[in-house]
Amino acid sequence: MSPESEAEHPGGAVLPGALPEALRAELVAFRRDLHMHPELGNQEFRTTAAIKARLELAGLVPRVLDGGTGLVCDIGEVDAGRPVVAFRADIDALPIPDTKTECAYRSTVPDRAHACGHDVHTTVVLGTGLVLAELHRQGRLPHPVRLIFQPAEEVLPGGAAEAIKSGVLDGVGRIVAVHCDPRVEAGRVGLRVGPITSACDRLEIALDGPGGHTARPHLTTDLVTAVARVATDVPAIVARRVDARSGLSLTWGRIESGHAPNVIPQHAELSGTVRCLDLAAWREAPDVVHAAIDEIANLHRAKSEITYVRGVPPVVNDPDVTELLRNAMISRRGAQSVEGTEQSLGGEDFSWYLEHVPGAMARLGVRRPGDRLVRDLHQGDFDADEHAITVGVELFTAAALLDAGDRRP
Repeated sequence: MSPESEAEHPGGAVLPGALPEALRAELVAFRRDLHMHPELGNQEFRTTAAIKARLELAGLVPRVLDGGTGLVCDIGEVDAGRPVVAFRADIDALPIPDTKTECAYRSTVPDRAHACGHDVHTTVVLGTGLVLAELHRQGRLPHPVRLIFQPAEEVLPGGAAEAIKSGVLDGVGRIVAVHCDPRVEAGRVGLRVGPITSACDRLEIALDGPGGHTARPHLTTDLVTAVARVATDVPAIVARRVDARSGLSLTWGRIESGHAPNVIPQHAELSGTVRCLDLAAWREAPDVVHAAIDEIANLHRAKSEITYVRGVPPVVNDPDVTELLRNAMISRRGAQSVEGTEQSLGGEDFSWYLEHVPGAMARLGVRRPGDRLVRDLHQGDFDADEHAITVGVELFTAAALLDAGDRRP
């Protein structure tokens, strides 16, 4: 596992060269094994065991998180005097079928697939740990490093909060992560200072009334009209009560009411998501949404019950940590390997870590060079160019060696 070559970085750090071919092949095989055996959030027992076994083989001492899945593992001794940089991976899969037809490592589990690239994220952090463990044995790791393999990223409000309760951030000064991006070519990463994802919450509304005959709506609560007005008016009201630049958006995904054409129903339901690009506006969103719903429901004499489930805030990349990732990538693959990226409306629970320590997430290119098809995450045919694993390990390894700042509060 020793580096094949080394280079002196202008900042003084000695960076390892290209990954040995044996390690690259092992990491690809590890990722394919995960891809064939996807597990949903908080059920990642096989995945956890596989990661734990490989870390222990490297002489490390991982700790399984309190919930029974996910792990944390330190390389080097953590003490009060040295900064710790953490590398986070999410290990869960999605409840959708793998629809790849010509793939030797497609999912073997019905209606389960690594369709978001978490198997790649996990393998990148594992590979980073194996390289850094070897450097530590050689006395060449400048400060401690922590590997975080987090469960249940896809389970709202995400497994990050529980991981934090398990102590994974104790002593951490900075934290970094990658997320696969099928729009970015393998060999490149996308970086952005500030918000890179959106906040995402879930909203459920139940409206109730006495019901009645459609011939006499004036004698009862016209519940279908009430639910229709909530569906159309509440998003408009919400959009007018926050700064338009915050990107606060309420969108419905489900509406149900009634069973007969001549019966005014007693019950109606709506559900949807609230997304927001701005952290401050996201903090205000529940109060704004509740007030708007109450106004419309009261106007139509409907009783409302609101379930507002906090999801995740936006991932807001710290400028210094983003610059660290930029310098790390350039040191390994040149300035052409870094590109800008836009803020997405997708949610990511990596944001919960950034409520406690500064950090940044990079978009890891996984698109095969020359591939012209438009692909996206959370689709059953998702796959990644496995060269991205090597790129991610190089990025994280260089970041660990270049990082010298203790950013703990």
